Amino acid sequence: MNEPIRTQWQIRCAFNGFCKQALKREAMNAHRDTKRQQLREVTFSDLSPQEENQLHICDQYFADDEAEQSFVVGGKEITAKLLAEALHSLPEEKREAVLLYYFFDMSEREIAKFCNISRTTVQYRRTSSIELLKRYLEERAYDCTDW
Repeated sequence: MNEPIRTQWQIRCAFNGFCKQALKREAMNAHRDTKRQQLREVTFSDLSPQEENQLHICDQYFADDEAEQSFVVGGKEITAKLLAEALHSLPEEKREAVLLYYFFDMSEREIAKFCNISRTTVQYRRTSSIELLKRYLEERAYDCTDW
């Protein structure tokens, strides 16, 4: 009767030893991979100014234009500044819904999950924001039909 218990004990000990060896080897592999990665990495503080400048670019889309860029829609002139003002006039949660939907191409479900709100709340915020933006632009846009 003692024999099966002793066999179970031996099996447990063997499995315990196997697990410890596997963990030790995995730790050694992780340490080796970390060292290998550290040898290839360079901190930003170690970069020369020329190397640092190669890591980014500056958007010069409007920099060369003397006049502000604008477009005409529905007989109204909309400038980039006016559009930005319109977006800033929205409450933050509505602005976030609009930007995520139209500029980051997220679905209402994705926005709901991202913001931890219901999909119907996202839909309401987005549609009511469009109405607010429309009113804002209608009131402040320059009327081109007077030209």
